Amino acid sequence: MNTDRPFLGVMLMLAFCVLAPLGDSIAKLLGGSVALGLLLLVRFGIQAVILVPLVALSGAGFRLPLGLLGWTVLRTLLHIAGIGLMFSALRYLPLADALAIAFVMPFIMLVLGHFVMGEDVGLHRMLACAVGFVGTLLVIQPNFAEVGAPALLPLGVAVIFALFMMVTRKIARALDPIKLQAISGMQATVLLVAALLIRPDLAGPSPITLSVTSLWLLAALGVLGTLAHLFMTWSLRFAPASTLAPMQYLEVPFGTAIGWLVFADLPNGLAAIGICITVAAGLYIILRERRLSKQSEDNPAAA
Repeated sequence: MNTDRPFLGVMLMLAFCVLAPLGDSIAKLLGGSVALGLLLLVRFGIQAVILVPLVALSGAGFRLPLGLLGWTVLRTLLHIAGIGLMFSALRYLPLADALAIAFVMPFIMLVLGHFVMGEDVGLHRMLACAVGFVGTLLVIQPNFAEVGAPALLPLGVAVIFALFMMVTRKIARALDPIKLQAISGMQATVLLVAALLIRPDLAGPSPITLSVTSLWLLAALGVLGTLAHLFMTWSLRFAPASTLAPMQYLEVPFGTAIGWLVFADLPNGLAAIGICITVAAGLYIILRERRLSKQSEDNPAAA
């Protein structure tokens, strides 16, 4: 049975595009005082604390369909690696720059959706994604010489999260999003605790030495990250990756606005033009999917 509802998927992805850079901004604020290992443990530990009780109370249980255990572990490893690289990049780069460089990801995801999963891309989506990609290139600042090798970290984020999205799309229809995120939180917490027991230095100073403000920010990082990726997982349950790929570009202007408000990082004129182009491409997809969704509801036989 076809359960695709593209417009709902687009709206859920939009929520992700707002919440994800908010979480990234908190990670950047904490980057100078909290070790990467502790940031990751708190991020995924809170995800487990929030979602595991919800799954238990629902009576759904945590048993996975046959053959999905390996896919969920792979998804969790990709999730840890992607977030870890982004948190590392934010220690060196402005929020807007890190997001802009990482946003070759939707283009990679579009290509993978077509060639790996056999999804129908279509001319309109391809053009919208291409336009958004051009806008993203305009946002990228020529500052690689200033930061050196860390400027390449967001490129790693792009590749890892493109693979992460493909794996999520593969298993999202078989698992409830809350259950999937709860299992991911448990798996990541176990893996990270094991890693920190082997390498305690990765956790940095004891959390008891942190300020009250830092502890609240750590809690907010976990909550925002949980909600953001829950919405992202939900979106892939209702819409193909090729539909959602152009929407990802909206994270760039949202991230730029947050970077300006929190860190006073304001893009130059060329970057501002690029942001406008990415917003236009994303809005085009929203309006187009809304029209197609309405036509499908009005005339189900033609869908």
